[in-house]
Parts: sequence; structure tokens; C-alpha cells
Amino acid sequence: MTVRNLNSDQFALLEFKDHIAGPQNVLANNWTASTSVCNWIGVSCGVLHKRVIALNLTSMNLGGIIPPQLGNLSFLLSLDLSSNHFYGHLPKELGQLHRLWILRLSYNRLNGEIPSWLGNLQRVRRLKMKNNNFTGTIPETLVNMSNLEILNLGFNQLSGQVPSSIFKISSLKIIDLSSNSLSGSLPNDMCEHLPKLEGLHLSWNELFGNIPFGMGKCNNLKILSLSCNQFMGIIPRSIGNLTQLQKLYLGFNNLEGQIPEEIGNLLSLEMLSIKAIEGLTGQIPMSIFNISSLKTIDLSNNSLSGSLPNDMCQHLPKLEVIYLSLNELSGNIPFGMGKCNNLKNLSLSFNQFTGIIPRSIGNLTRLQELYLGFNNLEGQIPEEIGNLLGLEMLNIVAIKGLTGQIPTSIFNISSLKAINLSNNSLS
Repeated sequence: MTVRNLNSDQFALLEFKDHIAGPQNVLANNWTASTSVCNWIGVSCGVLHKRVIALNLTSMNLGGIIPPQLGNLSFLLSLDLSSNHFYGHLPKELGQLHRLWILRLSYNRLNGEIPSWLGNLQRVRRLKMKNNNFTGTIPETLVNMSNLEILNLGFNQLSGQVPSSIFKISSLKIIDLSSNSLSGSLPNDMCEHLPKLEGLHLSWNELFGNIPFGMGKCNNLKILSLSCNQFMGIIPRSIGNLTQLQKLYLGFNNLEGQIPEEIGNLLSLEMLSIKAIEGLTGQIPMSIFNISSLKTIDLSNNSLSGSLPNDMCQHLPKLEVIYLSLNELSGNIPFGMGKCNNLKNLSLSFNQFTGIIPRSIGNLTRLQELYLGFNNLEGQIPEEIGNLLGLEMLNIVAIKGLTGQIPTSIFNISSLKAINLSNNSLS
């Protein structure tokens, strides 16, 4: 019985081979009846029954359609055809793979609608089909995949609303539906049924409505990406309850109001990106500058006002990127800026900063890009800028109060690719 069943597995795989093409005929030369199917490239068999339990052909430059015969691999636990050139629709026979735990089909050219029969695969824990050409809506039947931990349908051409039933699969850890054309709003109670959720990736869609006030109940969330949508209203204070959060992306929406002080509670945050929101006003909460884990702060292209604290770098030892350009910030550039020892990018241009360029900037020896233009600065360019031996971009343009000579030390920075000091009063 085992031999006959293994022969049926072999037959299914030989049919699969006949439908695909690849470089150097790797499968044609290796998948032959003269060797056991369990020794074929990409094939794994179970110890007990000697049946095919895994097919892993990722990144083998294979092309063709996925034939229905794969549905006959009845002991299959894992199917990984990602990063190839498969095209066409998914055959409904794959819905017979009731033992399947892992289905990875990302980075291909598969098309058609996401099939409703996927709901039959109730043991699947990881469903990854990103970077394909799938169209239509997300089927409601996915709610039947009650063991699903990772749902990744990003970078397709999906439309319509996200089924609210998706947010009731309590086993989910990752939801990635980014870069589609999905619309509609998010349910306010979405987090009440997602106790394990760690990553919510919904950026680059057409979602609207408010950011759910109940978002703060996703207690294990580490990545929240809602940027490039049409969300409106305020940033809810409840986001401050996401104490495990490491990355927060809210930019390119229609939000308004102020950045809530409660964001300072996110003591594990590494990436803070709330950019290009013209309705965002008020001052930058001082609590943000106490998040010692921060590596990137991007609040550029908003309508933020107020000044920066002089000691802002004392509590930010890991900070690598500060993007605050295109706001209405004022006051001096902090003299303590030189204590951000790991800073690589500093962009403060298009604001209303006054005073001098602090000499302490010369302490930022890892700096690669420096943008200070279009402000109300005065005085001279400090000679210490010549200490920035890794600098590639220097832009201090359109500051009429800037006087004196260009420091000769600048011309010793061998890494420089662009220098723009135009429209000043340099001599």
C-alpha cells in the first residue's frame, strides 16, 4: 500500500514537472523514475509512511502553470513555490490538501481571484501569496482557516473591503495586505479578537475612516503600518498602550490634531514615521525624546511648531535618522545635537530655526547627510563640519543670514558627493 501510494505521489510530481520549465533542466535531469521520489531535489518524505510531506522549490527560476495533480499529494504538509515564474490560476484541486500547514506562493505571476476553497485548508498556519497578480476581493471563507498565524496577500491587485471576519481569527500573528487597492474602514473592536497579533501591515491601500480607538488592545503588536491610505480624524491616544511596538507608520493620510503625548509610552519603539500629514499641528511631544530605543524619527512635511529641547540627544543613544524638514519649527538648533553620536541623517530644512549652526554638529562623525537649508540661521558655517569625514550630502541652501567664508575643511571630506551652499551671503 505504501509503495502504491508513493507511486501516486511520484506520478503527481512527474505531471507537475511536465507543466513547468526551468534553467539547465534541473528537475528534468533529477526527477526520474530511476531514483526514489524521496531523493528528488526539493522533495521531503515522512519517516513513518515514506510519503511526500514537503515540496520546496523556492528560487529555482521555474515557470509554468501549477497543475491540478499537485492536489493528489495527500500527505503534503508544506508547499513552497515562492520566488519563481509560475502564472495562471490556482487549481481548485489544491483545496484537497487537508493536511497542509504551510502554503507559500509569493513572488510569482499568479492571477485570478483569491479562491474561496482556501477556506477548506483549515490546518494552514502560514498563507503567503504576496507579489502576484491576484485580483478581486478577499473571500469571506478565509475565516475558516482557524489556525492561521500568517496571512500575507500584499502587493497584489485586490480590491473591495477587508472582510471583518479576518479580524476574528484569534490565532493570527501577522496580517499583511499592503500595496493593494483595498477600501472601507477598520472595525473599532478589531483587536478584541486578535490577542496574538504582532504585525499589522495595511499601508498603500485606499482605507478610510478613523484609526480604531480600540487599536490599543492589540497588546502584542510590534509593527503597525497604516501609511498611504485615507485615514482621517486624530491619532488615538490608545496607541500609547502598545508597549511592545517597535515600528509605527502613520504617514500620508488625512489625519489632524496633535501627536498624542502617550506615544512616549512606547519604550520599545525604534521607528516613528508620521510624515506628510498637513493637518497635523501642535508641538512634538517631549515624551518622544525619552524613548531610548528610537533609531528613526520622521515627522517631516507636517505643520508642527515649537522648538526642540537642547538635551534631546541625551536619551537617544541609538538615533540614526532625524527627518523634521517642511514644518514650522522654530528656536535654535539644539547645541546638544552633537551628542546623537550614531546619527547618519539630519534633515531640518524648510523650518523657521534661528541662531547659529552649532559647532557641536562636528561631533556627528557618522553623519552622511546634512540638510539645514531654508531656515533663518545666521553667522558662519562652523569649521568643525570638516570633522564629518563620512559626509556625502551637504545642503545649507537659501539662508540669507549666513555669512563668512566657506570653511576650507569641507573640501577635505573625500566622501562628499554633493555640496549645495547656494543663495547665501557667503564670501
